[in-house]
Amino acid sequence: MNDGGEVPAEDFMANGPRACAWPRRLKQGPVRMIAPEELAAWIVHEDERLLVIDKPGDVVCHPSKDGPWSSLVGAVREFGKLAAAHLVFRLDRETSGLVVFAKDAKMASRLQKAVQERRVAKAYLAVMTGELKEPVTVDQPLGDDTGSPVFVKSKVVAAGEGQRAVTHFTPVAASGGFTLARVVTETGRKHQIRAHAQWLGHWLVGDKIYGPDARLFLEFIDHGWSEAMAARLWLPRQALHCAEIDLSRAGIETTFRAALPMDLREFCVARGLAV
Repeated sequence: MNDGGEVPAEDFMANGPRACAWPRRLKQGPVRMIAPEELAAWIVHEDERLLVIDKPGDVVCHPSKDGPWSSLVGAVREFGKLAAAHLVFRLDRETSGLVVFAKDAKMASRLQKAVQERRVAKAYLAVMTGELKEPVTVDQPLGDDTGSPVFVKSKVVAAGEGQRAVTHFTPVAASGGFTLARVVTETGRKHQIRAHAQWLGHWLVGDKIYGPDARLFLEFIDHGWSEAMAARLWLPRQALHCAEIDLSRAGIETTFRAALPMDLREFCVARGLAV
C-alpha cells in the first residue's frame, strides 16, 4: 500500500474492475423520496424565471428510474407544474446547499454562459480534518486518478497534465483536530474541493472517496454505512455545503445564501468549532 492509502493500479487489474460512483448495486435501503412539503421548505428564492433550492445532503439532483419525486429535478418539475426545469448549478449527491434552476431556456442559457465566463461566484463551507491555521490557495492541476479503485476519482497531477484548478481555503474556526473553512473556487473541475483538500492533507470529514482510503467507498456501495466506517469518517456524507452564490456579475443583483445544515452544525458545535 502506498502513502495515499490506496492499492497500486496493477493490483486492481488483478483483483477486479474499478467502481463507478453510485452503481446500481448500491445498498442504501429505501429510495429517498421527496415530499412536497419538504421541497417547499427548501425554497430559498423563487420568481417567474428562477428557483433556488437549499438541497439536503441526501438528495440526488438528476432524475432517476424511481420516479419524479426521487430526484430534485423531478420534484421541482412536479411541484411547480413546470414543463421544464433547467438545472444550472448542480451539486454532488452528498453535498448540501444551493442549487439553481432556470424556468426557461433563455435564462438557462444566460446563466450557463455566465458560468463559462466565470461571472458567477460561489462559496462553500467545508469541515476538514486537521487544523488549518492560515488561508491557503491551491493552484494545482487535476486529472483522473487512474490508480484508484473508484473510476470517478480525480487527483493532483504533474504540471502540464490535466486541467488547471484553483481553490482558496480560509479557516473560519479550528479546534479539536478539525477546521471549518470557507472555500472559494476559481475553476469548476470535477470534485475540485475534495481533491485539493486531500492534496493539502486536510481531507473532508465523511469523504469516502477522498478520505483516508478510497476502498471505503467500495465497502459502502457493497454493504452500506457501518460503525467501522463511522469510526474512520465521523459523518455518513462528505462535510461540504454550498453556502453562497453571487449572480450580480451575471446581471441578477442578488446573492443567495444557505446556512450550514443541522448535521454539519452539530458536528462543529460538538468539537468547539464556532459556526
